[in-house]
Amino acid sequence: MYPTTPKLTVDAVILFDSKLVLIQRKHPPFKGKFALPGGFVEIGETTENAVVREAKEETGLSIEIVKLLGVYSEYSRDPRGHTVSVCYLSKGYGELMAGSDAKNVTLFDVDEIPEMAFDHNEILDQARGEIDGILSKV
Repeated sequence: MYPTTPKLTVDAVILFDSKLVLIQRKHPPFKGKFALPGGFVEIGETTENAVVREAKEETGLSIEIVKLLGVYSEYSRDPRGHTVSVCYLSKGYGELMAGSDAKNVTLFDVDEIPEMAFDHNEILDQARGEIDGILSKV
């Protein structure tokens, strides 16, 4: 018998043209709110492959993973139930276009981040030093 466990997700902090890539959610929960691109990890898929796939599906961008930012597991972070997210910092390449679960995809200055879905503002606050370090090299 297998234990009941949280669902596994990924989130991508994507830097593109010296800006942060955010999607506007097309579906509940948080329909219409901005969020980091991401989604559920499929069976047999690594978290690294999942974040690359989700970024492409939702933003049209190919990404290069720079580093693991953290694992976010607060049980109340997703109203659909307990999810654990593995979050990666990445650089985006290609043509920006909304797809999949994204109503829209927008570039934001890192100093002008809107109120976002889930715990994504907290993730960005914690990643601020890493983001600034990459942007200072551009």
